[in-house]
Amino acid sequence: MIKERVAGMRLALLSPISWPSPPPGYGPWEQIASYIADGMVERGLDVTLFATRNSRTRAKLESVIPVGLNEDPHLNAGVYSALHIANLFRHASEFDLIHNNFDWMPLTYALATTKPPMITTIHGFSSPPILAAYYAGADRSFYCSISDADRDPGLDYLATTYNGIDPAEFTFVERPGEYLVFLGRFHPEKGAHLAIEIARRAGVRLKLAGIPHDHEYFRSQIEPLVDGDRVQFVGPVEREARDALLAGALGLVHMTTRPERFGLTLIEAMACGTPVLGARMGSIPEIVVDGETGFLCDTVDDAVAKVPQLAALDRRACRRHVETTFSVDRMIDRYLEAYVKALECGTPPPPAARTLAAREHDHWDRPMAFTDMPPKPQSLVPLAGAR
Repeated sequence: MIKERVAGMRLALLSPISWPSPPPGYGPWEQIASYIADGMVERGLDVTLFATRNSRTRAKLESVIPVGLNEDPHLNAGVYSALHIANLFRHASEFDLIHNNFDWMPLTYALATTKPPMITTIHGFSSPPILAAYYAGADRSFYCSISDADRDPGLDYLATTYNGIDPAEFTFVERPGEYLVFLGRFHPEKGAHLAIEIARRAGVRLKLAGIPHDHEYFRSQIEPLVDGDRVQFVGPVEREARDALLAGALGLVHMTTRPERFGLTLIEAMACGTPVLGARMGSIPEIVVDGETGFLCDTVDDAVAKVPQLAALDRRACRRHVETTFSVDRMIDRYLEAYVKALECGTPPPPAARTLAAREHDHWDRPMAFTDMPPKPQSLVPLAGAR
């Protein structure tokens, strides 16, 4: 039924433009957009991917930016982001559905239109004020979350559409390695400093990979602890190197300090057979099967105690979990179901009273997975003695 409903459907897929789609290394949003574009082509949809000109895709490619914003520092991010979005909406009438993977700004363009139906995948909220754009855009765009945990109560969601990967792109290794690995952005919320503490206390080598996002954090809390032996920094890793790093590890340490939105590296590690040592918050309990594909930890002490148990886990179970739950095919299935719902409804229904009421909440008192938490505005700080 779904296959018949979407066959030949003209889909506009808006990708981020920090990197090409797919990215050479880091670039999780671009990677997911690439998987969706190619997967929908394989399912018989007529797909146009709006991305950088140096992107590679099985879909039709439409672009106004030559390379990723992070590949050429002379490109103005604000200008090219606006042109990128405007280019899609200039062609909007040519499509049956728009799938936005480029954060909040396209919502402001969509509010000036009524067709075609639009789905926005919320890959994460950067800071509390950004919610104003999503609340305003809720009259025009349906929303998909990437985990049940990463949902704001002031929004209604069409579906949870877990991210997926192609397991064939990752090498399965049955024998556990002898080192732990951290792979991700170097930002306090990703917990690289906790990974170092866990590895040192457990007496296991640690390899750190990724790009510095918060440079001061990297300089002050990570670099001084890198000794080239017990704690190694290998920098950003691209496809083959990333695969080898994950496949050769004893476990992936993902002890975040703020709730994880999804965590693409978790399923990449498990696809290699490598179990995850993760914080018990955010999306991680939805992704890691505690005691089977890794361990959910409440504290650093808990994580240290679990390190010796990683080698006893069945690495084949880790691989199977990804193949059955977090593959590209499963992700495409979920999005196709969401596409059909959006086409049937046309526009989002009015928000429920409880949804509207939730928009008045104090964002600073909720454990959302914000990347940046600015100081709480004085207007929201109760006066001394106030009731």
